[in-house]
Amino acid sequence: MNIGEVLSGRAKSNGIRWLLLSPTAQQVLADRLRALLPAGARVGPCRLREVRFKPGRRITAYYDAFVNTESRHEDDVRPFAVTWGANTHEDGHEETVALAVQAEAVGRGVAAPFRQLMADFSEWTMRVWVSPLDARFTQLVRLSDPQHVRVLLANTGVAALDQLSEYAVTSFKYRPGKGHVLRYDPLDPGDETVFAKLYIVEDGARAFRREDAARAFRVASKAADWLAEHGNNASCLRPLAHVVEDAVVLYPRVVGRPLSDYYAERSIGSVAPWLKRTGEALCSLHQMPLELVGPLGPPHDFAAEIRLIAKKSGHIPALLPQVGSAIGALLDRAQELHERLPQEPPTFTHGDLKSEHIWVAPGRLTLIDFDTSHLADPALDVGCFLADCQFSHPAYDQAGLEQMHESFLAGYAPGVPKERLIRARLYEAMELVKCAVRRVQLFEHDWASRTAALVGRAQAVLNDLQFALVMPRYTSATTIPEESRELQ
Repeated sequence: MNIGEVLSGRAKSNGIRWLLLSPTAQQVLADRLRALLPAGARVGPCRLREVRFKPGRRITAYYDAFVNTESRHEDDVRPFAVTWGANTHEDGHEETVALAVQAEAVGRGVAAPFRQLMADFSEWTMRVWVSPLDARFTQLVRLSDPQHVRVLLANTGVAALDQLSEYAVTSFKYRPGKGHVLRYDPLDPGDETVFAKLYIVEDGARAFRREDAARAFRVASKAADWLAEHGNNASCLRPLAHVVEDAVVLYPRVVGRPLSDYYAERSIGSVAPWLKRTGEALCSLHQMPLELVGPLGPPHDFAAEIRLIAKKSGHIPALLPQVGSAIGALLDRAQELHERLPQEPPTFTHGDLKSEHIWVAPGRLTLIDFDTSHLADPALDVGCFLADCQFSHPAYDQAGLEQMHESFLAGYAPGVPKERLIRARLYEAMELVKCAVRRVQLFEHDWASRTAALVGRAQAVLNDLQFALVMPRYTSATTIPEESRELQ
C-alpha cells in the first residue's frame, strides 16, 4: 500500500485501516515508540482512540500505548498522537518550542519512562508525539507534574493548605494542539479526585482563544447557579477554580455515570423518567437570562451550523463519493427549508447536548461540558439530543426511538412554541449528519455502512418534516444508493 494513495483518499477507507491497523504499520509504530524508551523496554498493544482525516493533507490518530520497562512491575499507559502527512515537519517554530517542552518534561521527571517524547519517520511522513508534549499547550508539562499539582490545588483552595496532599496524575484526554484533560487522584483516600481541563496559552493564539478558560469557567458557573435555583433537582457541574497563569479550569469528579451507559443497560420504560428530567433541565437552561451568563460571542445561527457540518464532512466525498453527494444535497435542502420556517430570538444553549454529557445518580441529574455553549436557536439543543438518541441506539426500532423522544419532550415541550419543535426536527437531521462524520470512527470495520445509515436516517427525518409541513418532498435523486452502504 502506498502512503500517498492513503493520504489522498484514493485508497479509500481500506487504505486508512491498513495504515492504522495492519501488522506492518503497527510494527513501524512500535519501533518508533521503542526508540524513545530505554534499552530493554517493551511496547505492548497500542489502543486506537480516535482518527481524523483531511484528504490530501494529513491523517491524525490518537492512541494509548502500554509500555513496560525493567524498573516497573506493571504497564505504564501513555497517550500519544501520530500524524502522517507531507507537511508534518515544516513548522520550524513549533519544532523549537517542542524541543524546549520536551526538555522541561525530562527535567521534571514527567517524561519517564520515555527518554524523548517525539520521533519522526520520513519514509512514512510520520511524526509521533507522546504525552505531555504539546507546543501550543505548553502548561501541560507542569500540570502533569505531581509537585506542581499539589501546590496548585492547595493555592486554589481545592485541597487543604496546611497539609499538601500527593496526587497521581493521569492523562484523561491527550489531543496535541487541540485540548487536554488531566485527572488528579489523591493518594490520601480522604481527598477528592479533581479533573483539570486545559486551554490554549500559545502566544500566537488568537485573542478569543486565549480567553477560553475564563469564558468556560464563567459560563459553567452561571449555568450551575441557574439550575441550582431553577433546575428541579437537576444541576450543572460547577467548576472548582480557574487558574489564569496555567489557563486551566478545575472540576470535581461527577457523581454517577453517563446517561448513555445507564440506558444502554435498561429498558426504555425505566429510562423514561431520566429523559423527562433531561428535557426539564434543558428547558430551564434555555430560559436563563442572557445578561446573567454574560458575553457569549456572536450568535451561532443555522447557516453557521451548516458551514460547520460541511467542513467536518470534508473527508466523506473522497472515501464515499455517493454519501458525500447525499450530504451536500441534504445541507442544501435543510438551508432552503430553514428559510421557510418561523424563527425566534436566540437563547443560551448548551451546544453539544448528548447523553455522554448527562450524568445520572440516585435522585440526581447533572449536565456537564459547557465549552461549546453559545447564543443560538434553542432548537439546536433539542435536535442534538434527539439525534444522539438515534446514534446511541441504532438497534432500536422506530417505535422505541419515538418513545425515547416522547419521554424527553414530555419534560421539555410544555409551554414551548410549537415552531421551535418543528425547527428541532430540522436540527435533528443535521446533527445526524454530524454524528455520521464525527462520531463514527474511520478505523471501525463497519464505518462505511454506519455512516451511510446515519445519513439515510437524516434524509428520512427531513422527508418526514417536509411531509408534515405539506411541502414537496425530494425524490430518490438525493437518496443514497444501496451499494454505497457497503464497505468501500
